[in-house]
Amino acid sequence: MHRVVKWRNLLCKIVRRASASVAVLATIAYATTTAGAFMGSRAAATTPPIGVTVRGNQLVNSSGAAIRVLGVDRSGTEYACAEGWGSFDGPSDATSVAAIAFWHVNAVRVPLNEDCWLGINGVNPNYSGVAYQNAIKGYVSELNQAGLIAILDLHWSAPGTTLASGQQVMADADHSPAMWSSVASAFRSVAGVMFDLYNEPHDISWSCWLNGCITSGGWQAAGMQSLLNAVRASGDTQPVLVGGLNWAGDLSGWLAHEPVDPAHQLVASAHIYNFSQCATPACWDATIAPVAAAVPVVTGEIGENDCSPAFIDSYMAWADAHGVSYLGWSWNTANCSGGPALITSYSGSPTAFGAGLQSHLGALVAQPSPGGQYVLDGSGHLDPVATAGAPTPAATSESWATSAGLARAAVSRLDDTGGYVLDGYGSLHPFSIGSNTMPPAAATSASWPGWDIARSVALLPSGAGGYVLDGWGGVHPFTTAANPMPAAVSPSTSWPEQDVARGLAFNSAGTIGGAASTTGQVSAFGLGTASGSTGPSTGSAVLTPGTTGRGLMSTW
Repeated sequence: MHRVVKWRNLLCKIVRRASASVAVLATIAYATTTAGAFMGSRAAATTPPIGVTVRGNQLVNSSGAAIRVLGVDRSGTEYACAEGWGSFDGPSDATSVAAIAFWHVNAVRVPLNEDCWLGINGVNPNYSGVAYQNAIKGYVSELNQAGLIAILDLHWSAPGTTLASGQQVMADADHSPAMWSSVASAFRSVAGVMFDLYNEPHDISWSCWLNGCITSGGWQAAGMQSLLNAVRASGDTQPVLVGGLNWAGDLSGWLAHEPVDPAHQLVASAHIYNFSQCATPACWDATIAPVAAAVPVVTGEIGENDCSPAFIDSYMAWADAHGVSYLGWSWNTANCSGGPALITSYSGSPTAFGAGLQSHLGALVAQPSPGGQYVLDGSGHLDPVATAGAPTPAATSESWATSAGLARAAVSRLDDTGGYVLDGYGSLHPFSIGSNTMPPAAATSASWPGWDIARSVALLPSGAGGYVLDGWGGVHPFTTAANPMPAAVSPSTSWPEQDVARGLAFNSAGTIGGAASTTGQVSAFGLGTASGSTGPSTGSAVLTPGTTGRGLMSTW
C-alpha cells in the first residue's frame, strides 16, 4: 500500500547520482533410512558487550575491545508517522529483533522524522510527540536487550510549517537542532546508542554542510556544527555520525571541514550504492581510506538495485580490509531492486541481495576452524569423519531417548554452529558443533508419535525455521526460538500411502523448494512472495538402473 512513498528516497538517489552473477549458498538436507553424511563446521564468536565509544580511529565496546558496526537499516519510522498510519512499517517486537540479530549483526540504524519526534506540523498525535518518542525508546530498548547498538538517524525533515515528508538538501535550522537536543536528552544515559546527524546532505557546499546557509529553496539550513552542538549541550557524549556530501557518498572534504567535538566522539559516515558517485575501489581508496585513517568510518547504507549481492560483496571485502563499518539498506519486505530490500519476510528470509549480506556477516563472526564432516547414526549421534589434517570438532547432540535406528536426517544452520536431527516421528533435536551454544528448540506444526514417517528436513536460509518432509510427500513447517511459524506449503505432487518421499531442498533465497521421491521425481513448491525466483522445479531424474532416490540437492 505504501511502497511508492516508502522507496521514494532510493528512487531519488538513483536519479540524482546516476551518470552486477550471484554466488549464494545452497541449503542442502540429506537423509537416508538410518544415517547420512554431514557438512563441515565453524566456531562462532560470542556477542560483545553492549556499548560503543570512539578511541582514535576505532570504535570500542564497553570492555574496550575494538569493534566494527555491522548491521542493517530498519526503514519505516521516517515515513509511517508522517503518512498517519503508524510508527513502524512492520513488526518492532522482540521476535522481530531476534530475527535481525540472527543475521549476526551488532547494530540497527533507525531513521527518524523530526516532525514526528517534535509533534509538529499536523502529524497524527497517535504517532507523534510523546507517542512517537515512546515508540522509538521502546524499540531502542528491544535492540539493546538483544545486544544490538541503535543508530538514530535524522532522515526526514522540513523547514517552517512544511510537513517532513521526504529528504531535504540539509537539516533545517527551524526544527533540526531542537530535535537533536530532545533526542540526545532522551538517550543521554543509554550506552548502546549512536547518533547520525543528517541522513544524506546534497546539492550544498562543504561550507554550508559545516556552518549552514540559505538554501536554493530560500530556507535556513542548519550546519553539522550546530547539530552537534545541540547534542553536546544536553550533556550527551555518545558517538556521533556525520555523513558526507552528495547523498553521503562523498567524503573528500570531510577532514578539512570536520566539526569541532569537545567529546572527541566523531564518526564519518558514507552511503555507498552501485549507482553512487563513489562506487569503485579506486574512489574508496582515494576518499574513504584517508578518513578511516583518522576517525572511524561507518557506511550507514550499502546496497544495489539489481537484486544481486555482487556490488556489496566487493565493497564489504574492501571495507573489511580497511576496518570500515557498514549496514545494509534495508530490513524491509519489498522488491530487492526497488528498495533495495534485504528480506522477503520479517522472520528474516533474505532476498537474493540480502543473502549476500547475511552470508558475509555469518562468515565474519565465524572463527577459523578445520571444518569437518559427520555421519548421523541411527541413534541420533553425529560422528566426526576422520580426515587428514586438523581434527574435526565434536558435535554435541541433545540427549533424546529413541528406538535404535530412528534418526532420519540432520541439517546445519547457515553459520555451521549447530543444527537439528530429525527422528522418524517428526521431532527435531538440536545439536551444537564444537564449543558453540546449543541452538534453540524447534516447534513443529506436525508430528507422528509412534509412526515412523518423517523422512527429511531443511532449514530456511534465515535459520528462523524450516520444513519437515514426510514419506507421503507432505511438507510441514517448523519454527525455532520465538520466530513465527513459516507459511504452510503444498507440493505440486504427493504420494499418499506410498512412503516414497526422501529429499527436501530450497533455493538460496528460501523462496522455492522441492521434494524428491525414491523414483527420482521432484515436486516443487513456492515458499515466498518474491517474483522471478528460481530453484528446484517439478520434473524427474534418470536414476542409475537398480537404484532409488535418497535425497535432493539444490545449487540454485
